[in-house]
Amino acid sequence: MLYLIGLGLNEKGISKQGLELVSRCKRVYLESYTVDFPYNKIQLEEQIGKKIISANREKVEGLTIVDEAKKMDVALLIYGSPLVATTHISLIQEAKDLGIKYKFIQSASIFDAVAETGLQFYKFGKTASMPEWNAMQSFRPMSFMEIIKENQSINAHSLILVDIGLDFQDALKQLKESAQEHEIKLKKIVVCQSLGTKNSKIFYKTMEELGEFTGVRKPYCLIIPSSKLHHVEMQSLEWFR
Repeated sequence: MLYLIGLGLNEKGISKQGLELVSRCKRVYLESYTVDFPYNKIQLEEQIGKKIISANREKVEGLTIVDEAKKMDVALLIYGSPLVATTHISLIQEAKDLGIKYKFIQSASIFDAVAETGLQFYKFGKTASMPEWNAMQSFRPMSFMEIIKENQSINAHSLILVDIGLDFQDALKQLKESAQEHEIKLKKIVVCQSLGTKNSKIFYKTMEELGEFTGVRKPYCLIIPSSKLHHVEMQSLEWFR
Protein backbone atom coordinates (compact mmCIF):
# COMPACT_ATOMS: atom_id res chain seq x y z
CA MET A 1 0.00 0.00 0.00
CA LEU A 2 1.12 3.54 -0.75
CA TYR A 3 0.82 6.31 1.84
CA LEU A 4 1.34 9.99 1.02
CA ILE A 5 1.69 11.74 4.36
CA GLY A 6 1.80 15.48 4.94
CA LEU A 7 4.39 16.62 7.47
CA GLY A 8 2.94 20.02 8.28
CA LEU A 9 5.29 22.97 8.76
CA ASN A 10 7.70 21.84 11.47
CA GLU A 11 9.33 18.62 12.64
CA LYS A 12 6.43 17.96 15.03
CA GLY A 13 3.71 18.78 12.51
CA ILE A 14 2.95 15.23 11.38
CA SER A 15 -0.43 14.05 12.70
CA LYS A 16 -1.01 11.18 15.10
CA GLN A 17 -2.64 9.27 12.24
CA GLY A 18 0.42 9.92 10.09
CA LEU A 19 2.72 8.56 12.79
CA GLU A 20 0.62 5.43 13.16
CA LEU A 21 0.74 4.74 9.42
CA VAL A 22 4.49 5.39 9.19
CA SER A 23 5.06 2.80 11.91
CA ARG A 24 3.47 0.16 9.65
CA CYS A 25 5.64 0.90 6.64
CA LYS A 26 8.68 -1.12 5.68
CA ARG A 27 10.09 1.75 3.66
CA VAL A 28 9.79 5.48 4.41
CA TYR A 29 10.80 8.11 1.86
CA LEU A 30 11.14 11.87 2.27
CA GLU A 31 10.39 14.00 -0.79
CA SER A 32 13.39 16.32 -0.66
CA TYR A 33 13.44 18.44 -3.80
CA THR A 34 10.56 20.94 -3.57
CA VAL A 35 11.30 22.82 -0.35
CA ASP A 36 14.07 24.23 1.82
CA PHE A 37 13.31 22.34 5.02
CA PRO A 38 13.35 24.32 8.29
CA TYR A 39 14.72 21.24 10.05
CA ASN A 40 17.03 18.35 9.12
CA LYS A 41 16.38 14.69 8.42
CA ILE A 42 17.80 13.56 11.76
CA GLN A 43 15.29 15.70 13.65
CA LEU A 44 12.46 14.18 11.64
CA GLU A 45 13.75 10.63 12.17
CA GLU A 46 13.79 11.24 15.92
CA GLN A 47 10.20 12.44 15.76
CA ILE A 48 8.80 9.49 13.78
CA GLY A 49 11.13 6.85 15.20
CA LYS A 50 12.18 5.45 11.83
CA LYS A 51 14.99 5.71 9.31
CA ILE A 52 14.15 7.86 6.29
CA ILE A 53 15.36 7.58 2.70
CA SER A 54 15.70 10.88 0.82
CA ALA A 55 13.83 10.79 -2.50
CA ASN A 56 14.96 13.22 -5.20
CA ARG A 57 12.96 14.30 -8.24
CA GLU A 58 14.16 11.36 -10.33
CA LYS A 59 13.09 8.87 -7.66
CA VAL A 60 9.61 10.36 -7.22
CA GLU A 61 8.83 11.13 -10.85
CA GLY A 62 10.24 7.77 -11.94
CA LEU A 63 7.32 6.17 -10.08
CA THR A 64 9.50 3.39 -8.63
CA ILE A 65 7.96 4.16 -5.24
CA VAL A 66 4.58 3.10 -6.64
CA ASP A 67 6.10 -0.15 -7.91
CA GLU A 68 7.48 -0.88 -4.44
CA ALA A 69 4.01 -0.32 -2.97
CA LYS A 70 2.83 -3.43 -4.86
CA LYS A 71 4.85 -5.58 -2.50
CA MET A 72 4.97 -3.68 0.78
CA ASP A 73 3.64 -0.71 2.71
CA VAL A 74 5.54 2.39 1.55
CA ALA A 75 5.27 5.95 2.88
CA LEU A 76 6.26 9.13 1.08
CA LEU A 77 6.60 12.01 3.53
CA ILE A 78 5.88 15.42 2.02
CA TYR A 79 6.48 18.80 3.60
CA GLY A 80 3.23 20.67 4.17
CA SER A 81 0.22 19.18 2.40
CA PRO A 82 0.74 16.02 0.32
CA LEU A 83 -1.33 16.82 -2.78
CA VAL A 84 -0.30 20.37 -3.67
CA ALA A 85 2.35 19.37 -6.22
CA THR A 86 1.13 17.78 -9.46
CA THR A 87 3.86 15.13 -9.17
CA HIS A 88 2.25 13.78 -6.02
CA ILE A 89 -1.15 13.62 -7.69
CA SER A 90 0.49 11.67 -10.52
CA LEU A 91 1.61 9.08 -7.97
CA ILE A 92 -2.00 8.58 -6.90
CA GLN A 93 -3.14 8.28 -10.52
CA GLU A 94 -0.43 5.70 -11.22
CA ALA A 95 -1.46 3.71 -8.16
CA LYS A 96 -5.07 3.76 -9.37
CA ASP A 97 -4.04 2.52 -12.83
CA LEU A 98 -2.07 -0.36 -11.31
CA GLY A 99 -4.74 -1.29 -8.80
CA ILE A 100 -2.51 -0.43 -5.84
CA LYS A 101 -4.22 0.71 -2.66
CA TYR A 102 -3.29 4.18 -1.47
CA LYS A 103 -4.10 6.67 1.25
CA PHE A 104 -3.11 10.28 1.79
CA ILE A 105 -3.00 12.13 5.09
CA GLN A 106 -3.54 15.88 4.95
CA SER A 107 -1.65 18.38 7.07
CA ALA A 108 -1.05 22.12 7.43
CA SER A 109 0.69 23.90 4.57
CA ILE A 110 1.86 27.35 3.53
CA PHE A 111 -1.59 27.87 2.00
CA ASP A 112 -3.07 27.74 5.51
CA ALA A 113 -0.26 29.59 7.23
CA VAL A 114 -0.37 32.76 5.10
CA ALA A 115 -3.59 33.64 6.92
CA GLU A 116 -1.26 34.76 9.74
CA THR A 117 -0.64 37.90 7.71
CA GLY A 118 -4.22 39.00 8.26
CA LEU A 119 -4.92 38.97 4.54
CA GLN A 120 -8.28 37.37 3.87
CA PHE A 121 -7.76 33.91 2.45
CA TYR A 122 -10.63 34.02 -0.04
CA LYS A 123 -9.10 37.14 -1.64
CA PHE A 124 -6.00 35.29 -2.87
CA GLY A 125 -5.82 34.68 -6.62
CA LYS A 126 -3.72 32.14 -8.51
CA THR A 127 -0.47 31.06 -6.87
CA ALA A 128 2.72 31.94 -8.77
CA SER A 129 6.04 30.07 -8.67
CA MET A 130 9.31 31.97 -9.08
CA PRO A 131 12.06 29.80 -10.61
CA GLU A 132 15.72 30.59 -10.09
CA TRP A 133 17.34 32.37 -13.01
CA ASN A 134 20.52 31.07 -14.60
CA ALA A 135 22.62 33.98 -15.86
CA MET A 136 25.10 31.68 -17.62
CA GLN A 137 22.34 30.19 -19.80
CA SER A 138 20.31 33.38 -20.13
CA PHE A 139 17.46 31.54 -18.42
CA ARG A 140 15.25 34.31 -17.05
CA PRO A 141 11.63 33.07 -16.92
CA MET A 142 9.16 35.79 -15.95
CA SER A 143 5.84 34.07 -16.59
CA PHE A 144 4.99 34.28 -12.88
CA MET A 145 4.49 38.02 -13.38
CA GLU A 146 1.62 37.30 -15.79
CA ILE A 147 -0.16 35.55 -12.92
CA ILE A 148 0.46 38.53 -10.64
CA LYS A 149 -0.83 40.87 -13.34
CA GLU A 150 -3.98 38.76 -13.71
CA ASN A 151 -4.51 38.73 -9.95
CA GLN A 152 -4.10 42.49 -9.76
CA SER A 153 -6.74 42.94 -12.45
CA ILE A 154 -9.32 41.36 -10.12
CA ASN A 155 -7.94 42.96 -6.93
CA ALA A 156 -6.65 39.64 -5.60
CA HIS A 157 -3.57 38.95 -3.47
CA SER A 158 -0.70 37.05 -5.12
CA LEU A 159 1.20 34.32 -3.26
CA ILE A 160 4.63 33.67 -4.78
CA LEU A 161 6.35 30.38 -3.98
CA VAL A 162 10.11 30.80 -4.36
CA ASP A 163 12.31 28.15 -5.97
CA ILE A 164 14.30 25.93 -3.61
CA GLY A 165 17.78 27.28 -2.92
CA LEU A 166 17.03 30.85 -4.07
CA ASP A 167 18.38 33.35 -1.55
CA PHE A 168 16.10 36.21 -0.53
CA GLN A 169 18.06 39.07 -2.07
CA ASP A 170 18.34 37.19 -5.38
CA ALA A 171 14.58 36.56 -5.32
CA LEU A 172 13.98 40.25 -4.61
CA LYS A 173 16.18 41.24 -7.55
CA GLN A 174 14.32 38.86 -9.86
CA LEU A 175 11.00 40.26 -8.66
CA LYS A 176 12.11 43.86 -9.30
CA GLU A 177 13.42 43.15 -12.78
CA SER A 178 10.37 41.08 -13.74
CA ALA A 179 8.01 43.81 -12.51
CA GLN A 180 9.87 46.44 -14.54
CA GLU A 181 9.74 44.24 -17.63
CA HIS A 182 5.97 43.85 -17.25
CA GLU A 183 5.43 47.50 -16.26
CA ILE A 184 4.02 46.56 -12.87
CA LYS A 185 4.57 48.92 -9.96
CA LEU A 186 5.29 47.15 -6.70
CA LYS A 187 4.92 49.14 -3.50
CA LYS A 188 4.87 47.21 -0.25
CA ILE A 189 5.11 43.44 -0.21
CA VAL A 190 4.81 40.78 2.47
CA VAL A 191 7.62 38.34 3.26
CA CYS A 192 6.70 35.21 5.21
CA GLN A 193 9.63 33.39 6.78
CA SER A 194 9.44 29.82 8.11
CA LEU A 195 5.75 30.03 9.02
CA GLY A 196 4.64 27.40 11.51
CA THR A 197 8.11 27.12 13.08
CA LYS A 198 9.92 28.77 15.97
CA ASN A 199 11.66 31.02 13.41
CA SER A 200 8.39 32.32 11.98
CA LYS A 201 8.46 36.00 10.98
CA ILE A 202 6.35 38.26 8.77
CA PHE A 203 7.63 41.49 7.22
CA TYR A 204 5.56 44.15 5.45
CA LYS A 205 7.84 46.68 3.80
CA THR A 206 8.63 48.54 0.62
CA MET A 207 10.94 47.02 -1.97
CA GLU A 208 13.59 49.57 -0.96
CA GLU A 209 13.35 48.67 2.71
CA LEU A 210 13.53 44.96 1.93
CA GLY A 211 16.67 45.60 -0.14
CA GLU A 212 18.52 46.16 3.15
CA PHE A 213 17.46 42.81 4.61
CA THR A 214 20.13 40.12 4.71
CA GLY A 215 18.82 37.65 7.27
CA VAL A 216 15.59 36.23 5.82
CA ARG A 217 15.70 32.50 6.50
CA LYS A 218 14.48 29.67 4.29
CA PRO A 219 11.86 28.58 3.61
CA TYR A 220 10.13 31.84 2.78
CA CYS A 221 7.48 33.08 0.37
CA LEU A 222 6.35 36.46 -0.94
CA ILE A 223 2.91 38.03 -1.13
CA ILE A 224 1.90 40.94 -3.36
CA PRO A 225 -1.19 42.35 -1.62
CA SER A 226 -4.13 43.64 -3.60
CA SER A 227 -4.26 47.42 -4.04
CA LYS A 228 -7.71 47.31 -2.46
CA LEU A 229 -7.37 46.13 1.12
CA HIS A 230 -10.16 45.71 3.64
CA HIS A 231 -9.59 47.95 6.66
CA VAL A 232 -9.03 44.86 8.83
CA GLU A 233 -6.35 43.68 6.40
CA MET A 234 -4.69 47.08 6.46
CA GLN A 235 -4.67 47.12 10.25
CA SER A 236 -3.21 43.60 10.38
CA LEU A 237 -0.41 44.40 7.93
CA GLU A 238 0.59 47.51 9.85
CA TRP A 239 1.57 45.26 12.76
CA PHE A 240 4.30 43.79 10.55
CA ARG A 241 5.87 47.06 9.42
